[in-house]
Amino acid sequence: MKPEQPAPAAATTSNAFKTVKDVEAHAKARMDKVISGLQHDISVIRTGRASVAIFDNLRVDYYGTPTPLSQVANLHVPEPSLITIQPWDVSQIAAIEKAIRTADMGLNPANDGKIIRVPVPPLTEERRKEIVKKLHAVAEDHRVAARNVRRDANEHLKKLLKDKLISEDEERRALDDVQKTTDAHIAKIDQASKAKEKDILDIK
Repeated sequence: MKPEQPAPAAATTSNAFKTVKDVEAHAKARMDKVISGLQHDISVIRTGRASVAIFDNLRVDYYGTPTPLSQVANLHVPEPSLITIQPWDVSQIAAIEKAIRTADMGLNPANDGKIIRVPVPPLTEERRKEIVKKLHAVAEDHRVAARNVRRDANEHLKKLLKDKLISEDEERRALDDVQKTTDAHIAKIDQASKAKEKDILDIK
């Protein structure tokens, strides 16, 4: 899932920001959202251990309506290599199994008429490399989103200078602060990505 791209600077009304603090607070809030989005997106990426989070983005055809799996069943991890799914409506077992099989997650669910058991097999080296590649792409998408927020903030600061609401020195300091905020958030993205990569490559 790609992070939501920030709106162009021009999309914000010219009088939305009156001070440097307004611009910086807005940029930080948007970058914090980028980090939250990253944390969600990498939580659904498989590692070698069972986790119900891998189904966070899975939708089940519930009487014709795509519905999150967590809204139609209870999910548990009774052991490190197994996920169990207990549908609230047992007539939905087939639909849930179909959703898992077509999600291309390398999982093979089976049921006893009441509960679906999803063994989480160890990842092959090739599969780990594929997942790491996907992780890197997700992380890069979020780095781009953070840089887009920086670009928009810089445009707003230039507008404040042009409108004579701040001095050149204030703009210079603010541009530096926005860059520091961007660097800090990209460092968080890098840290989260490296931690997830370690989980994926960790063979137990």
